[in-house]
Amino acid sequence: MNLIINHTSMQPVYEQIVCQIKDKIIHGELVEESVLPSVRTLAKELKVSALTVKKAYDQLEVEGFVITVHGKGSFVASTNQAQMLEEKKKEVESEFEQSIRKARSCGMEDQEIQELFQIVLDDI
Repeated sequence: MNLIINHTSMQPVYEQIVCQIKDKIIHGELVEESVLPSVRTLAKELKVSALTVKKAYDQLEVEGFVITVHGKGSFVASTNQAQMLEEKKKEVESEFEQSIRKARSCGMEDQEIQELFQIVLDDI
């Protein structure tokens, strides 16, 4: 699996794994019932502790993205469309937040940001 770990990031490694696997599931790169690499295999590939990968897989299971079958491995769970939609909405919200922060750092006032948003929205 092609995941990139940034060891200098403030985000914990297991969260980086969770985010990247969720992203691959949401965008259809990993389809339901696809088998994920074993904990040990992925840990070796990423050069991280097996406990880190296990924690990531456990988090993905708690969030409903992965199902683990003892002795068989971890698999992408059947897609819950409502959950997928909620994740995509969170992604959009995060991008809006980044854009607003960038606009404010350039000295834009809230009214200017809203006007710009409306202009862009009307053009689409």
